[in-house]
Amino acid sequence: MSVGIGDPAPNFSALVDGGGKLALAKLKGQNVILYFYPKDDTSGCTKEACGFRDALSKFGKANAVVLGVSRDSVASHDKFKAKYKLPFALVSDEDGRICEAYGTWVEKSMYGRKYMGIERSTFLIDKAGKIRGAWRKVKIPGHVEEVLAAVKAL
Repeated sequence: MSVGIGDPAPNFSALVDGGGKLALAKLKGQNVILYFYPKDDTSGCTKEACGFRDALSKFGKANAVVLGVSRDSVASHDKFKAKYKLPFALVSDEDGRICEAYGTWVEKSMYGRKYMGIERSTFLIDKAGKIRGAWRKVKIPGHVEEVLAAVKAL
């Protein structure tokens, strides 16, 4: 399954860092930046997370909440969050249901070997719960700024 602009954002309820639980439906009334990344504490994922961290006050001024999603465990998220002082929730999608719902669990290829993994993707969900922006196969340089410009334009 995959979602596109104008579609209702698939709801989910999942564990987050710190052992809490988060339901997307509870965030209605706020803009949500939902970004999917392959793995905690890897170079690209760390750059992306730190980019969102460094711009978080600007997202806050745009009434936007940032959520990171990967298939890592809550314990892994806790370490990643503490190491880089990430001030937003990291959603643990160990069973892959959220990735499936958003179409980010895809076949990838590295050195000729095919495998399944998370396609780096970001979704902008508006206050009513509709997808207003979708970035797939994200390249990290300039991405946070592009997402911020899109949320400000809502």
